[in-house]
Amino acid sequence: MYFNRKCKITYICHGATIYSDEFRFSDVENYPPITENGYEEMEKICDYLRRRGVKNDTIYSSPATRCLQSAKMVAKVYKKDFEILENLKPRRCGGFNGKTFEQIERETPDLLERLIYSPEIPTPDDAESMTAFINRIASEINRVVESNIGNRIIIVTHPDIIKAVICDTLNIPHSSLQHIYIKTGSATQISYYESWKSLVYSDYTPL
Repeated sequence: MYFNRKCKITYICHGATIYSDEFRFSDVENYPPITENGYEEMEKICDYLRRRGVKNDTIYSSPATRCLQSAKMVAKVYKKDFEILENLKPRRCGGFNGKTFEQIERETPDLLERLIYSPEIPTPDDAESMTAFINRIASEINRVVESNIGNRIIIVTHPDIIKAVICDTLNIPHSSLQHIYIKTGSATQISYYESWKSLVYSDYTPL
């Protein structure tokens, strides 16, 4: 049973936006959309899925516009519809929304340090704590896995959600999320077993 795989998930990070290009915090669902470069990234990842023959039974997407745009392109590869996972929303970032790391470091360096090294504390005060965010995402993914026993699925989502999944998979400190890099238009694959999880590959970006 230890090596009995329950589910395999390929996580696809949505295409680039003007915010992702500038490393801005964003928890808004309908803005920004993916850019021309974002469409090009998704075309490459879709070509990768075709060439590699990545199998799947179900396609899911986070509810934000940038994810839905990207998921529509992935869905065309498999000639099937996708389902929206409402609980796979990015971390609520409160007053940081729309700001870059550089702005926060310049304006409130103490809050940036707290964000990185004290993941259990909501930072800023009106945001979701990093620990609460990672636990929320882990709970939702566990629900998806239990609903897809024996399946191979694709989830189109945000960089931070994929980082949260990696933290949970490797059982590493939540403060490590800030040290994980996930590029837009990339693929990450995780296998879920009865008693453990395995990170197969991460942040693969087709040339």
